Amino acid sequence: MTFSENDTIQIENHGLTIDKVNEQVKLITSGMSYSNLKEAATVGNGILNIENQKESHYIQLFERKKNELSMVKFVPASGAATRMFKFLFQFLNSYNSKEETLEDYIKRMDNVNVQTFVNNLEKLPCFEEVVHKIHKVIPNYNDLSYGERCIEFVKTMLDDDRLNYSFYPKGLLPFHRYKDYVATAFEEHLFEAAYYASSNNKANLHFTISEVHHNKFQEELNHIQEEIENETGISFNISFSYQKSTTDTIALTQDKEIYKEQDGSILFRPSGHGALLENLNDLDYDIVFIKNIDNVVVKKHHQTISNYKKVLAGVLLEAQEQTFKFLHLLEKGDIDEKDIDRITEFMTNKLNIVIATDFETASLESKIFYVREKLNRPIRVCGMVKNEGEPGGGPFWVEDNKGAVSLQIVESAQIDSTIESQISLLQNATHFNPVDLVCGVKNYRGEAFDLTKYVDQDAAFITSKTQAGTDISALELPGLWNGSMAYWNSIFVEVPLITFNPVKTVNDLLKPAHQMS
Repeated sequence: MTFSENDTIQIENHGLTIDKVNEQVKLITSGMSYSNLKEAATVGNGILNIENQKESHYIQLFERKKNELSMVKFVPASGAATRMFKFLFQFLNSYNSKEETLEDYIKRMDNVNVQTFVNNLEKLPCFEEVVHKIHKVIPNYNDLSYGERCIEFVKTMLDDDRLNYSFYPKGLLPFHRYKDYVATAFEEHLFEAAYYASSNNKANLHFTISEVHHNKFQEELNHIQEEIENETGISFNISFSYQKSTTDTIALTQDKEIYKEQDGSILFRPSGHGALLENLNDLDYDIVFIKNIDNVVVKKHHQTISNYKKVLAGVLLEAQEQTFKFLHLLEKGDIDEKDIDRITEFMTNKLNIVIATDFETASLESKIFYVREKLNRPIRVCGMVKNEGEPGGGPFWVEDNKGAVSLQIVESAQIDSTIESQISLLQNATHFNPVDLVCGVKNYRGEAFDLTKYVDQDAAFITSKTQAGTDISALELPGLWNGSMAYWNSIFVEVPLITFNPVKTVNDLLKPAHQMS
């Protein structure tokens, strides 16, 4: 690509380089590199099932060691909650209360989402706030027809001159209603962290947010922090960061030209959650818990949830301890073939590392180099829940273009939909990843890994979008728990469905895990 002087200035002001932009162009034009699934990971074949007595072992292991560790809970929390209310925006656009009743509209449209929503208004955590606002805006609200009242209820939630919920980040919306107050997802994450992500009576949480929402998050923190600290006996260190502009990507038109705005400036787009690897890499902790902002539950489930987080952390610490012992042994030298056998057995059985086919015939020196390089990597322990049709990345054994097989989390978008055998493996997978990770990000010497060195750059996503009426091909970086962790050592553990309670639409807040009664 050739760039004008103005292009070059804009690229450099964005923290990028011409070479970096040309790399992005090359990735888009060469087409997406799909994963080559060999088989789905299942219990006993890549997924660990932990029996009850072993759960207690791992919880106790974590409890014994936690005060020696620095820990942080890392919560991706950027973006507005617009998609939560998509079906309600469609409802406002398609329903005319003067032409038909709400019942007739729902029947004609066969709209289960609207039916569920209007039938359960009083169970919504925002109900009282919405009703209070309605009566301020529409004094004769009670005189309206049922259909009109429902329209005004939804408009009060969404209109920018009323409550404007769709502008808010998901973490700051009313999520759970208790007897005396309503809690946000942001608040629930603090309470949860007190249970399992705290050591020495202190909990560190890091939220990646949009800069436009920073003040609102800070206001909420100022409002809730003292009360939560008094209730839990835990002091909180809360930090925020934004997705870095240096991770933004360009887009191409159908003519393979860089898409530009009407004023001639290059369009730079946020590059997906893979960009957050940079934010994760900036943190300096021994252990990192990763969990999405919307995957929280009401307080009565916090203890159950926290036990499974402790199990995952215990599994990590046990694997890490043995890994570090072997790495210290390898560093000292004086290694023989029996030592190599013990190490490779651990690599295979505990870290799910598939040993190269030519390993057995290699020299002892080559074997030592190989096992050391494979062991000295970040470790992640990922919860996996049984697949019940929810969207999410799945656990698979994947073969790369050099024939090496490894355990990976793969999104459906990474799978070539034109290859029947690949789609069949996807559809018959038994488990999926609910973004439930515990990560060991320091090496056996206590030094932080540079996480950017363990990314499969070929696992980038290329998506088709429309920008101002123009079809574009946009680039997203390898997903944070997909390609961005491709060269980590991975342990997958089966966890129960209670640990997975995402809120993708407002109706999800009606599910039992989000209701006190």
